[in-house]
Amino acid sequence: MEFEGKALIRDLKKFFNLEQLTGNEDSLSRWVVVPDINRPGLELTGFFKYTEPKRVIIFGTKEIAYVETMSPEALKYAFDRLTDEYTPVIIISRNMECPPLLLEIAAYKNFPILRSPLPTYRLMVDVVSYLDEKLSPADNIHGVLLNVFGKGVLITGESGMGKSEIALELIRKGHILVADDRVDVVRIHNTIFGQAPDLLRGMLELRGIGIIDVTSMFGAAAMIDRTKVDFVVDLQKWDDKKEYDRLGIDDDGVIRILEMDVPRLIFPVKEGRNMAVLVESAVIDFTLKQKGINSAKAFEQRVYDFIASQNK
Repeated sequence: MEFEGKALIRDLKKFFNLEQLTGNEDSLSRWVVVPDINRPGLELTGFFKYTEPKRVIIFGTKEIAYVETMSPEALKYAFDRLTDEYTPVIIISRNMECPPLLLEIAAYKNFPILRSPLPTYRLMVDVVSYLDEKLSPADNIHGVLLNVFGKGVLITGESGMGKSEIALELIRKGHILVADDRVDVVRIHNTIFGQAPDLLRGMLELRGIGIIDVTSMFGAAAMIDRTKVDFVVDLQKWDDKKEYDRLGIDDDGVIRILEMDVPRLIFPVKEGRNMAVLVESAVIDFTLKQKGINSAKAFEQRVYDFIASQNK
């Protein structure tokens, strides 16, 4: 699924292969802006206070059964409110028959009513998941995104730092490219995912060589469409005047992406350093830390224990 930050009823209908009961093609141009659904229980009784009017409405078995008990006057009032200009669409589950008065009002307003064979609970979960992705906050970052040992590694840094060359070496080692140069990121729940724009998908730019097609050179397994962004490797020019941490005890901190903190490692770039091997090592160390194994902290404790024994 693409990260677009928008959702049209037309796309929703196509994605779930929904049957269209009312409305023409123009009616499918309505926008969905709220990643949630509404089952109109209270609304059918005439209570519309506190109702979020921009949600997708789903009619399930209970709603259809209740409609059959309502008077024509109450139905007309409820259906007229539910099919206003703010409501994106009404979807009926389980291929149930749409109430005739609702069909009549929707047809008059050119309002879209769709139908699905899915049970109500499944339809609700699927629609919310779809909208959650489509309407998630998105951004783009200059860098290279790879999947290394199952972890999503976003390599950032100034132009000319060798990001694409590191990516090429990692791909040659069997790791997987996701995006080069521009990484489109999206926040889904509390997770950041990244992928390449369609135009750049599967392509890698190498200075002096040009654009290469990764799948043609290394096979289809050398690229995937998207991955979770687990941590960021930030390439910085080596500064002889700067004192770098040699034990790994100091924490490089985090980087803020779409209002979420993502762990960050700072890699000083210098001639003679095998950056691809360092990235692999960083991924392994990151994985061990997630399991509670911190080599730097263990060495620090060993030093403290040694000093304590000497003092005794």
